[in-house]
Amino acid sequence: MCGVFGIYGVEEAANYTYFGLYALQHRGQESAGIVVYDGKKVKEWKGLGLVSEVFNEEILKNLSGYISIGHVRYSTTGSTILQNVQPFCVNFAKKTLAIAHNGNLVNAYQIRCELEEDGHIFQTTMDSEVIVHLIVKNLKKGLVNAIIETMKRIRGAYSILLLYEDTLVAFRDPWGFRPLSFGMFNGGYVIASETCAFDLIGVQYLRDIEPGEILIIDKEGPKSYKAFKKEKFNLSHCVFEFIYFARPDSYIFNKNVYLIRKNLGKNLYKECPLQADFVMPFPDSGNYAAIGYSQASGLPIEFAMIRNHYIGRTFIQPSEKIRNISVKMKLNPVKDILRGKEVIVIDDSLVRGTTSRNRLKSIKEAGAKKIHFLLSCPPLRFPCFFGIDFPSSAELIAHKHSVEEIRKFLDIDTLYYLSIEGLLSAVEELRDKVCLACFTGEYPIEVDFSFRKDIAEI
Repeated sequence: MCGVFGIYGVEEAANYTYFGLYALQHRGQESAGIVVYDGKKVKEWKGLGLVSEVFNEEILKNLSGYISIGHVRYSTTGSTILQNVQPFCVNFAKKTLAIAHNGNLVNAYQIRCELEEDGHIFQTTMDSEVIVHLIVKNLKKGLVNAIIETMKRIRGAYSILLLYEDTLVAFRDPWGFRPLSFGMFNGGYVIASETCAFDLIGVQYLRDIEPGEILIIDKEGPKSYKAFKKEKFNLSHCVFEFIYFARPDSYIFNKNVYLIRKNLGKNLYKECPLQADFVMPFPDSGNYAAIGYSQASGLPIEFAMIRNHYIGRTFIQPSEKIRNISVKMKLNPVKDILRGKEVIVIDDSLVRGTTSRNRLKSIKEAGAKKIHFLLSCPPLRFPCFFGIDFPSSAELIAHKHSVEEIRKFLDIDTLYYLSIEGLLSAVEELRDKVCLACFTGEYPIEVDFSFRKDIAEI
């Protein structure tokens, strides 16, 4: 996950970056940071917490400049500590390089070991720092060639922004795992993980940064370079961006997220055409698939679970009673709508199963007569190594349990997962360009399955 935002050639760049990060807050809630360049020096501010908690008017006033990059973090590699907050800055030869990285490398540990043997000293446990070391090591060849050399060494998912002196750089892995969009604003240029960040401040969307592309923006304008001229790569856009991560008002991989989520719901009805009193989502993750199912089936939609939008993250509590209160703090059923009814509940996915079990239990306790639980993606059976926090198969309920066993665990009448074909049909012409590894275990690039353990032990 994670969200990145960069802007070039616009006064008050940090203020616009702040708003851009606000729009991307759904991509990471652990930390936020902004780095800005004013023509003479680089300034930075970052901290743990939400964008609104890390920044205030006084802080932004001190971040004057016309080039800026920002980052909101959702950790996959590296623990949640201040040293791991991005953008990550390094100073060398009286110069500063800052990086903001969305994605996850699968060979970071091996490269890190090699660099440490050569005398490199690391400040963090992030895979992003490996990228910085490789770039700096090759800078004598020029910035573009340094990035090309780095891209040829690293494997995995990366949509990256760099701020280096008076230059803003964006580059993206050749498989295209994570989204990255390019736009124009007030005579300058903007790059962001999702187009919803463009909409907030009025950026004109131009195009996506292409997989394997390096985009350099300086006083002469944008210039594009290809890191891989001969090698062929199979595009592997993360399909979970469509299912859950991206905001529904964004365009990613040149597709509208809202419409694809509706298509997922419509395909659910084609595969599992149930009759009930109404369709209801678990908000907000199931909202748009539920709309699609409702429209395809002709059944009414009710928002019979109310989400408290003002709650922060809840912490695991020691007793079952307190844990149940934590669940109800976020979602609460509307008893008068549910009492005596047969309901179709829609959600986007089922990971460990414990949270959904508690939510479904609350619907039953509210008086629902029958509960059919439908999921707008196939069973999650395998870990992701490209930026989603599915750490191991053991933590995925569908890895070792059948659909019927999971249904009994959830204590409901029906459990149905959308098929892989139903998922591919919903993404239309991208069907041959998406990564399905978390469903099939077929990874688009070779993965060293020990690397997460290795990184955790650094």
